[in-house]
Amino acid sequence: MPDAKIHIALAFDDNFWAPAYAVMRSICLFTRRRGDLVFHLIHQPITDQHRADLEKISDEFGATLVWHDLTKSELFRSVVSRTPSSDRWTSVVYGRLLVDTLVDPDVKRVIYLDCDMLVRSPIEELYAAELGPHPIGAVRDTQGAFIVGGKDIKNNRDIFDPADPYFNSGMLVIDIDKWRATDIPARLEELIASGVMSRLYYDQDVLNLIFKNNWQHIAPRWNTIDARHPHEGLDPAILHYTGPFKPWHVVSNVAFRRIYRHIMTNELFYRFMRHRWKRWWLKTLRLR
Repeated sequence: MPDAKIHIALAFDDNFWAPAYAVMRSICLFTRRRGDLVFHLIHQPITDQHRADLEKISDEFGATLVWHDLTKSELFRSVVSRTPSSDRWTSVVYGRLLVDTLVDPDVKRVIYLDCDMLVRSPIEELYAAELGPHPIGAVRDTQGAFIVGGKDIKNNRDIFDPADPYFNSGMLVIDIDKWRATDIPARLEELIASGVMSRLYYDQDVLNLIFKNNWQHIAPRWNTIDARHPHEGLDPAILHYTGPFKPWHVVSNVAFRRIYRHIMTNELFYRFMRHRWKRWWLKTLRLR
């Protein structure tokens, strides 16, 4: 699908600014179409320093950054006030559900990426993926049955059938017009009103319900889940660090950890590490 620009969306809060930077920089480093990249940054409030860090992507590569402040969206505030969240999965994860309301009307396709990812293949190849009649393209989640079924795959059997393929929502190729036609805000209202929303695994379950049997399967190399060292030999296009160990941890058995650190840059990597340690101590001492 030819397009003059390549639109990519990320959603994050101020505690994930550095991983968001690493995702963007990895995309820029592994493509020759750097000037065509348009990053849609769906965010909650971030500090001026962290925003300046992210702006360096434009300075280094000539990519365009478009900022979407979720605190200015009445629709987002209405949604998150009635949806599950946690310390690990903050309300910003629901930002992706509103991507069609945030981008300009002339944007026809968007790649959404989680911020715990590393891209190492030309993103334009994914942007051109064939979606057929489907609103989205995604990769099947290898842990899907356990995510929806829990222990002994017994939970939520009235909502999900484990025989149905379940996708990971950390990478989505989105046909904006078809996505918009599904009217996700209205579907959310139905899930909240019925009480189903309180039983779901955040936005990923929501998307799997809305797009059940209506998504295009994309090759697993474009979302290599729980990326560990053995995956390096498979030449993955996108590493997704879904497990408990992340590439910014001091000790971490994940794929391409060394190159990840240098893509984030040493300066930002160690500053982010200090930021995380400070948050951990404040939380531990109950000062936060």
